[in-house]
Amino acid sequence: MELRQLRYFVTVADELNFGRAAERLRIAGPSLSQQIKALERDLKVRLFDRDRRSVALTAAGSALLPQARALIGQADEFRRQALGLSSSVPVRVGYVQWCPTDWAERAAGVAQVRVDTWVMPSHAQAARVADGGLDLAICWVGEADLRALSLEATLIGVDRLYAVSAGPESSPVHARDLTVLVDADESSWSSWNRFAEQFADASGAHVVRVEDGGVTGSTFLDHVRRLRRPVLNNPKGQNDVTPPDMTRRAVQAPTPMWTWSLVWRQEDPNPLVHNVVDALTVGVDRSVLTGPGLWLPPDDPHRGAAD
Repeated sequence: MELRQLRYFVTVADELNFGRAAERLRIAGPSLSQQIKALERDLKVRLFDRDRRSVALTAAGSALLPQARALIGQADEFRRQALGLSSSVPVRVGYVQWCPTDWAERAAGVAQVRVDTWVMPSHAQAARVADGGLDLAICWVGEADLRALSLEATLIGVDRLYAVSAGPESSPVHARDLTVLVDADESSWSSWNRFAEQFADASGAHVVRVEDGGVTGSTFLDHVRRLRRPVLNNPKGQNDVTPPDMTRRAVQAPTPMWTWSLVWRQEDPNPLVHNVVDALTVGVDRSVLTGPGLWLPPDDPHRGAAD
């Protein structure tokens, strides 16, 4: 029996779905299934009842789950103490819209993480890191932002933006046939406006300026219906459900890519911050920024990953 197998067991128990658990653990589904079977063989008990449609804990699995959680907690505390880390001083992390669902677990072996509940725009979160209000933040930044705020950045996630259009048409949309919404409220939408205007300049997409926060949410959908044209989706609505009278469509020539950076202060002396950076970014797939036809802003700090 290995500690990582106990982590796998606990994650599957949390999700009751092998696919979601594998995604959360960042391993292949078949590998996760094999590891659970190996653990069951070692323990000589069946932990899950599973078929094609459902996963459920067995009586033995339910009985062992609290002990597995306790063992993992003890192992993480042991590692923190061995590294000479203080579990009483958490690393403060903020985000804008997207964040890893398992970041507390991924950082558990190196530091305590306190996720800040004050969700703010990218430029505001980056500024909070610069002034010491946060230790780390997940946000969208450009090279100019990093220089101005004396921040470092590494890639932590990528969104491939798409278009939303009224009606059933689902074919890919050429970027020059898109509408891009830009909002007058710079305090909320500064980063999006910069991205959208640069994309429009590069691709020939049509810019429409609004004053109602309609770059996302229900007001965005109202604009799509009114304009009767494909409209570029904002990353804040990346995982929103598409209404039945609308269709999500791929964008091509070029395809806009929105990058999420994990940022921290240059020369931050706290080793916990750097340990958390490593823990949160291990296994990040940079290959999504490779290939023809992708577009990133000229000062995107991760353009090199796409070259």
